[in-house]
Amino acid sequence: MSPADDPHETVNPADRQRALIALALLVPVPSLGTAAAMILIPGPAGQTLFMAAKIWLLAFPAFWFFAIERGAPSWSPPAQGGLGVGLITGIAAGAVIYLAALFFGVFEMDMGALAGVVDEMGLTTPRAYLLGAMGWTFANSLMEEYVYRWFVFSQCERLMPRLPAVLASAAVFTAHHVVALSTYLPWHLTALAALGVFTGGVLWAALYSRYRSIWPGWLSHIIADVAIFAVGWEILFG
Repeated sequence: MSPADDPHETVNPADRQRALIALALLVPVPSLGTAAAMILIPGPAGQTLFMAAKIWLLAFPAFWFFAIERGAPSWSPPAQGGLGVGLITGIAAGAVIYLAALFFGVFEMDMGALAGVVDEMGLTTPRAYLLGAMGWTFANSLMEEYVYRWFVFSQCERLMPRLPAVLASAAVFTAHHVVALSTYLPWHLTALAALGVFTGGVLWAALYSRYRSIWPGWLSHIIADVAIFAVGWEILFG
């Protein structure tokens, strides 16, 4: 890749300053919302802040893109391809997730804290779990591709070369997951899961960087989430 191929090389200082402001206004919000709901003030107040953070995550990137950057609407078409790569990487990621759960003995561990979280979410029956898993797998993963790959990665790419931008966006993606995971997993499983989330973030940001569309990463992300919920099913109902 030549310097001319990297958008970072052609960004002017004003755009870099705007990118810093955009990241500062977005990046801390999901971690703060998750911490409020699960650690600091669990209950109605914490859940309200959590939902407010989710709304901010959805609304802020669109507001910034249209109002500040004066961007044009787009559904991020996969004009350069990548859906096949997304499918293959998703299958590979799903296999690694399931095999890692087997290797590290996740199915034999006491998951009382996880069961408590599932109970709080009302997902204790197979039907409720499947409905929740479907919503998380399809809707939440799409939101994360929109926020972290399209918006966060694009802002990072204005501040640094492409590879550091991929790593930085993956680190941002991992942060609030670690906050949530640490509340119901032992430290070694939290570290393992965080590594998996970071690796997924790197993979999906790299797919966005290569194909300039969120859909290859979303397809890969869906399959990885299916594997995660399959592990959860085995723990709770297997």
